[in-house]
Amino acid sequence: MAAAHSRAEQRLCHQRQTLRPLGVALIAAVVVTAINGHPAPGLQGEALGVTLALCTFAATFAPLIRDRFGQRGHAVQAAVIASMGAASLALAALQPRGATELAGGAAVWMAVTRLPVPLAIALATGITVGLDLAAALRGSSSAAVLAITLLCALLGLAAYFLRQGRAGQKQTELLLAQLEDARERQLRAAGIAERSRIAGELHDVLAHSLSGAAIQLQGARMLAEREQASAEMRAAIDRGSDLVKDGLANARQAVGALRGDELPGVTQLGALIASYRDDMHLDVSFAAEGETRMLPADASLALYRGAQEALTNVARYAPGATTTVLLRYGNGRTTLTVENAAPSRVADGLAGVGGGRGLAGMRERVERAGGSMEAGPTESGWRVHLEAPT
Repeated sequence: MAAAHSRAEQRLCHQRQTLRPLGVALIAAVVVTAINGHPAPGLQGEALGVTLALCTFAATFAPLIRDRFGQRGHAVQAAVIASMGAASLALAALQPRGATELAGGAAVWMAVTRLPVPLAIALATGITVGLDLAAALRGSSSAAVLAITLLCALLGLAAYFLRQGRAGQKQTELLLAQLEDARERQLRAAGIAERSRIAGELHDVLAHSLSGAAIQLQGARMLAEREQASAEMRAAIDRGSDLVKDGLANARQAVGALRGDELPGVTQLGALIASYRDDMHLDVSFAAEGETRMLPADASLALYRGAQEALTNVARYAPGATTTVLLRYGNGRTTLTVENAAPSRVADGLAGVGGGRGLAGMRERVERAGGSMEAGPTESGWRVHLEAPT
């Protein structure tokens, strides 16, 4: 709708710009004929009246053909057009054989195109009757009076049809815009409904599967204690139980995102790193540099998920490695760097966990947000560097 209104305003400005040279030519024609008429403009008697009427006509008509004058209120425009009509009546009374009917016709045109219809009809009728009376009082024939009436009526009708054409075109565009907006709302509603359905399916499947896995791991822990299993086995079971709990939490978060809940972002990085430090016993530290600011939702989510994937990879492939997470707010870009040193021990079973698509998925997510990713070995370990627009 906003775009349709903007197009209508631009079209109206273009049409007025097209007609502006005609308005300038009309002012010139009235001025030239008034100067060559009788009495000619002067500083005494009727000549002074012609001068004042001519100046008033030009001073009121010139602003009316400018673009910005159309933004004034109807009261201001009506006052200016009325002054223009009064000046044309004065010219008609003082110079009956000049081109004064052009000035009056221009006032009628402006009234019909610029003002509300009732006010426009009243003002145009008054100007037309005034021109007829001025012509009749100066001794013009009935044919001349009729010609003035027909001229004003013709200009008024042409202006009215032009106005109706503009209004019809604008109304058509607005109706099409309303239809497009309604279609977009329908598509959004259908998308929300589909996401809600998928969220429900994911919740049912993942909640059932992960809850069952959690129960089995609890039984395995109890069995390991009863069988007096080794400490390494009990630790592996505990770690698996923690991973299942994290999976449940992440699954709930993903389902909430499908349903339109608030997505995680860089503001939750501290809590995320604390969970890895406590649950997976990672030696990880976090620091932020620069002036904190809100990021676009997709960029903030991409950085959060990137940190999550990078820390998960550290837990899988470099357990015990000292890891640093640095969030830096720069000019136009926000970067996230996750770097770990060489691991102090070899991964004990988690290296085979996962689908092997972590880095590729991380790259795709950050590129969809307009950013980029670099990942690779360093002299002492591994480094992941993400950039996202602010």
